[in-house]
Amino acid sequence: MSITGILLAAGFARRFGSQKLLAPLPDGRLVVQVAASNLLAACGRVIAVTGRDERLMRVLDNCGCQVVVNARAGEGMGTSIAAGVAASRDSDGWLIALGDMPYIAPATIRRVLVAPQAATMVVIPTFEGRRGHPVRFPAMLAEDLLALQGDRGAREVIDRHAANCLPLETGDRGVLADIDTPADLQ
Repeated sequence: MSITGILLAAGFARRFGSQKLLAPLPDGRLVVQVAASNLLAACGRVIAVTGRDERLMRVLDNCGCQVVVNARAGEGMGTSIAAGVAASRDSDGWLIALGDMPYIAPATIRRVLVAPQAATMVVIPTFEGRRGHPVRFPAMLAEDLLALQGDRGAREVIDRHAANCLPLETGDRGVLADIDTPADLQ
């Protein structure tokens, strides 16, 4: 079974004040390098969807990601998900991750990837009952994902298919931890 990781990296980091994905973590690695490496450790193929930031594109390419530019990134996260799915239509499903979430353990990502019933269910990692990322979508939802627009991401697909969602308690606080401000880098 071939599951494609989709790393969403086309945001504008308005709350952060600069390109947060290229900000260094305390160990010196960049936020997006760690997020990409963690996803690559679980998925053999990762498509990183970006805007037109040349430096970011080089970093992601150097990490081993297939870089796809979303010319409609300004319209919201939904268009980035659609762009990633369109670039990997041959996949058996997608594991959608956020470029600003470097604290998810690779073991957690693998658990979401191989969760029971994942071929027909949307698998959502949780921590203490709260939904997090990355979320795995089965191939049967390709058309729903390709139709996404706006900034709600895939929430509308999850809401529409709530009966086919499998929450997976992970014990990993990282599934909730994203980088929104410079203080989050610590």
